[in-house]
Amino acid sequence: MSQLPDIVRDIERVSPEVVAKAATFQAAILADVAGRRGTMNARVAPVHERMVVAGPAFTVEVRPGDNLMIHAAIALAKPGDVLVIDGKGDQTAALMGTLMLSACKKRGLAGVIVDGAIRDKLELLELDFPVFSAGFNPAGPTKFVPGRINHPISAGGASVNPGDLVVGDADGVVVIEREKAPAMMDLADRKVADEAARLESIARGDTAAKWLPAALRAAGVLKEGESL
Repeated sequence: MSQLPDIVRDIERVSPEVVAKAATFQAAILADVAGRRGTMNARVAPVHERMVVAGPAFTVEVRPGDNLMIHAAIALAKPGDVLVIDGKGDQTAALMGTLMLSACKKRGLAGVIVDGAIRDKLELLELDFPVFSAGFNPAGPTKFVPGRINHPISAGGASVNPGDLVVGDADGVVVIEREKAPAMMDLADRKVADEAARLESIARGDTAAKWLPAALRAAGVLKEGESL
């Protein structure tokens, strides 16, 4: 059996149609219909709360504080891809800054998600390019430690495979398996409709959660026949 190379150039991506549809939903909606799974740790947050991103994952694994493989990934990624970088959550040195992220924007990438530190925050706010990170640090990285591109990674505690659907907004980042993503879109439509109907009920004064009494009885908080 031949060994998978460290750099995998060709991957199967979630379809552009699914990406376009997914971009219309909040990350929270997609996380709910995906079984409340696939969300990254809250440390991975947008540089600005208005930043949103949706696209297929182009995965990168690096050693903490080294960005050699990120430079290679920028050269290989396709327009519309989202770089998802497993930086091991390290915040002692920035893996990316204005120069690299400007190159990502110029190459037409959809955005960058880094489970690690970045820098140049004020310039990135002006760049108008979606960037999510675990924090900021002015220290620069090294550029000589090998890593891997387009292998399965863990970023922000979420499993990410190359080509998976990645959606991020002010609440954070959710990852949905490429094969499951198309089926999630209809579920998300229904979830949005259900929540809109519930908001209308609340606006009319119906604030009670219909499921709550049964859940409290099942938990042993309320006795049978007892109500709030």
